[in-house]
Amino acid sequence: MRKVQRRVKRTRRGDYELRIPRVEREVLRALPSRLRDLLSSDDPALSRLFPPAYGDDAERNEEFERLVRGDLLAHRMSSIDVMEATIDAERVDEEQLLAWLGAINDLRLVLGTRLEVTEEEPPEILDSDPEAGAYALYYYLGWLQEQVIEELASGIDPAGASNT
Repeated sequence: MRKVQRRVKRTRRGDYELRIPRVEREVLRALPSRLRDLLSSDDPALSRLFPPAYGDDAERNEEFERLVRGDLLAHRMSSIDVMEATIDAERVDEEQLLAWLGAINDLRLVLGTRLEVTEEEPPEILDSDPEAGAYALYYYLGWLQEQVIEELASGIDPAGASNT
């Protein structure tokens, strides 16, 4: 059995090596523009990206959205821009990797919302299932997200200081 190579690796210089195979980069390449288009719509799949802050209080939620949605949207768009600009990079710095993490997280949340993923045990998905590809992408993004988080955490000193 072949060992799967980590896709993200912290270097001694403190930046991060992206060890993402070409075929995976091609899949990732298409996602940011799709997310950008979706963010400019009122698609219900965005509900996890912009959840109500005050439960059922419509008036307070409208005020909250008016005050922060623009900033949240700008931050998400910035993360998309960074991911697109560095999709072929062999190395990225911590700020760029954090942007990747944000974009991957947003993509996963939207896809999970579309697939109606819950915290319960995931359903068994057969290859013949029309949603099999979407589930495979969802799980791949989760796996990649986990690797990004682990590598970012590897640079954190337990005493609270950075190891840079």
